[in-house]
Amino acid sequence: MSLKRQAVPVLDVDATPLAVDGLMDVLQGFVDDGARRVVVGHNLHSVTLCHSDQRFRAFYDRADVVLIDGAPVLWLWCRGRKLDRPAMDYRLGSTDWIPALGTLKGLQRIAVIGAGADANAGAVRRLQEIVPGAEIHGIPGEGWNDALEAAASGQLKTLRPQLVFLGLGMPLQEEVLQRWLPTLPPATYCTVGGAIEQLAGVQKLAPRWLGRLGLEWAWRLALHPGRVAYRVFGEPWVLLGLLARRRLRRG
Repeated sequence: MSLKRQAVPVLDVDATPLAVDGLMDVLQGFVDDGARRVVVGHNLHSVTLCHSDQRFRAFYDRADVVLIDGAPVLWLWCRGRKLDRPAMDYRLGSTDWIPALGTLKGLQRIAVIGAGADANAGAVRRLQEIVPGAEIHGIPGEGWNDALEAAASGQLKTLRPQLVFLGLGMPLQEEVLQRWLPTLPPATYCTVGGAIEQLAGVQKLAPRWLGRLGLEWAWRLALHPGRVAYRVFGEPWVLLGLLARRRLRRG
């Protein structure tokens, strides 16, 4: 299945913008064909990494689906475009589309990698509600190291899931997939960041109306200032510098 990429002006990256129903159609195709696929998402953090780390950019370039996760990325992508639905329908964080997985036919095996043991177990329970009857296996990721990574790879080879959620934070989750993907069993591998804790209720989600206004960053900043402050106030300036340097190199 080939999905056409679309350029995100100014940011010099591309994406495969999809609303929830469109993504479910794509995932249904992935489940049906049983091939090895990768689903990632773009926010300002991933865009910054694309411009500062060539291996990270190459990983995104090879991904089958690059969703639009961050509001600034969405605003730049939809600027000047004629859309057949509200622009915010195309902003898909993992927790926006995971609740729709119950509509997929033939989805029987899911693996959840990441977060602490309690949060991982909570996410597994939530997914069992979303996809009744599916076998859902949790692999906690707290204290991730080489030994845990090798063990998780071995478990995936035994479990042979159809869908894998990898929530180790960016860029660790992408680095793990880069290292192991060629040897992992065919499945759709989705990088989901903090969605495991959010599904478990450990990390409180911003009200959806706030997210649709593009202000979810303010909610996260209020809850986790130490973790989020640099991403909100520092990283955009780093990205501006990287984009300016890239523009100068091109003449």
